[in-house]
Amino acid sequence: MIDEPVLFCLHFLGGSAREWRPLAERLGPAARCVAIDLPGFGDAAGHPGGDVAAMADHVAARIEAEGPSGPWLIAGNSMGAKVALALARRHEDGDPALAGLAGLVLMAGSPPCPEPMAEERRRAMIAWIDADPETRRREAEAFVSANVGAPLSPEDHAQTVEDVLRANPDAWKAWLTGGANEDWRDRIGLLRVPALVVSGAQDGDLGPEAQAALTLPHLARHRHVVAVGAAHLLPLERPDEMATLIRAFLAAPPEEAEAPLLPPAFAALMGSERVNTRLRTTLRERMREPDGPFCLSVEARATLTACLDRVLPQPGPGRIDLARRIDARLASGTGDGWRFVTLPPDAEAYERALRTVDAAARDAHGHPFAALDASEQDALLARAASGDLPECPDGLAPDLMTCWFEEVRGEAVRTFLAHPAGLAAIGFTGIGAGGDEAEALPGYRLTGLNEREPWEQPVLETVGDAR
Repeated sequence: MIDEPVLFCLHFLGGSAREWRPLAERLGPAARCVAIDLPGFGDAAGHPGGDVAAMADHVAARIEAEGPSGPWLIAGNSMGAKVALALARRHEDGDPALAGLAGLVLMAGSPPCPEPMAEERRRAMIAWIDADPETRRREAEAFVSANVGAPLSPEDHAQTVEDVLRANPDAWKAWLTGGANEDWRDRIGLLRVPALVVSGAQDGDLGPEAQAALTLPHLARHRHVVAVGAAHLLPLERPDEMATLIRAFLAAPPEEAEAPLLPPAFAALMGSERVNTRLRTTLRERMREPDGPFCLSVEARATLTACLDRVLPQPGPGRIDLARRIDARLASGTGDGWRFVTLPPDAEAYERALRTVDAAARDAHGHPFAALDASEQDALLARAASGDLPECPDGLAPDLMTCWFEEVRGEAVRTFLAHPAGLAAIGFTGIGAGGDEAEALPGYRLTGLNEREPWEQPVLETVGDAR
């Protein structure tokens, strides 16, 4: 529970602090909203704008001047969300001016990577901002209308159009040619601050698929909500819904992915005298999540996670994070000492193979692999297995993809079964084949069909017989 927080609010391209008034009114005492005009917009329109780092500096100075005494959060809509991500990274890197950051609220957020915008539309937006007043008003009206799922109230529509018209043209162009195209993926990395991510189902460029593929992989603790019928200007379109979501987020910020739990009967067996001390120690060590170092890019990790979800599905809560464990193994350079001689070293092979899978997904469906549905992902993985994926720059050749996919399937199974929860899931009781005093506790005596040892019964009654 976050008590009486301050919510610093950052607007969309062409917006202003006024965008947040409807939401602030509905949040009431749940949070105090401090809306900030980014350089070049709203009351700061006299400023020519700047890159993402400069905008982050501007907001950090305002936060420091405000001096929140307790926890605080940053809410960002579109352009403002990319600035919020940059500030979150500075906070996690130990910037004392940003101490106390307790959460992010990202609405239709611009991702850490360059925005997925058609160049023709980018050029058109740059052109009309410098046009004559009549053209600018007509285009501003069209811009606002195109970014909402349903018409705003007349008052909100008029105010938003006026905000667009008073934007500094230099700042507008600086974002479209600079900030929106900046690549912050490596700098942002993986953030651990809790995040609420909201996307509009009718948002063309930065909707649910884009958020899932481009933003969520950078957030270790996130909750993603899709606003049905809404588009890009979520604080104006859905202030009631956004206020409800933020209140729920403040009451219960998302935790990191739930760790897999051992069935009580298997846990009891693991802790019993039937399991020798060295094995028990090893099994318990394997339950710890690796904390790095890692080597895969954020995009590659997201693609690997999606691949593994299809290769080895884990239904229900508390899944083993196979991608995290494989990534740590790749970074350590350890392994079983075997690989296809035609493949490059493991870490390089994974990065290039996952790039190939993602490129094939974008080519076939216009979306990253992680954003596709299960049937589309399965079809692409079948093509990888048969050596039928197209080549891509810096990827793996089709025949090498066949080798890599055989490797990744084997590694998925090995990683799954190395975890006690994986052994429990298949009803494996072999860990109890003899404790520290093996002679006093012999393993299996009953070898007939469907015969079970008395000490196996609790485990096998819970998860089934894997023999």
